[in-house]
Amino acid sequence: MKSLFIYLLLILSLFSGRLYAQSESSDAFDPFSDYSEFDQDSDEEADINFFRNGRLLTLGLAAGPRQFTENMSKSYGSGPNFGIQISYFFDLKTALGVGIMTGDSALNFSTISGNTINNYSGNVSFTSINFNIKYFMNTQNVTKGLADINPYILGGFSQWYRTVSISEFGTQSRENVMGADLGIGVEIPLMRRKAFLGFQATYHYINFADEGKEFLYNGTTNELLEHKINGDLMDILLILGLNF
Repeated sequence: MKSLFIYLLLILSLFSGRLYAQSESSDAFDPFSDYSEFDQDSDEEADINFFRNGRLLTLGLAAGPRQFTENMSKSYGSGPNFGIQISYFFDLKTALGVGIMTGDSALNFSTISGNTINNYSGNVSFTSINFNIKYFMNTQNVTKGLADINPYILGGFSQWYRTVSISEFGTQSRENVMGADLGIGVEIPLMRRKAFLGFQATYHYINFADEGKEFLYNGTTNELLEHKINGDLMDILLILGLNF
């Protein structure tokens, strides 16, 4: 009887050891079958959604009026502004925008020298290279008719080149400065989302070398400006673009 009991214990120990080995093998980590390039399911879902519904690149032609603030509006007339806008999308909501814009405006100002008022006229040309980050708003919870509209805000910096030509002097002056940009915009999809129509309003904060100065040097004397030439720029653009 005792030998039979020992024999049963031996059988049970062998059987339990086999089950333990099987459980270890089933729970073992396999680096080939368990590999995934996505850390979480949400990452995989976001990437699939981006490649299916998102845009990688947009290219647009932009045009619109340019306005000036403060005393610049008294010396510089509003004029047309046109150029190219390119955006590279990191995901569905964030994009890097690069734009090259140029435009001319009429120049008119007056100076006071003693009891004499001198009037000057000419042309001022602005060319800018803009680097902005665009953040697109979520419109999924908006009314169906407005859900396709893509509103965004933007902010960044720009490099400005200004050329001033004064007819009475017969010379030109050039300078380049850095500026800061802040704006809003909206894009309306066209042609089954292959193209878009955009509207963008941007405020450009710029500090030129002669901003806030009271004198104009005309080659012989310093004349007191009737209005200091200071202020910033604003533009409103109509953008017709393609999605890639």
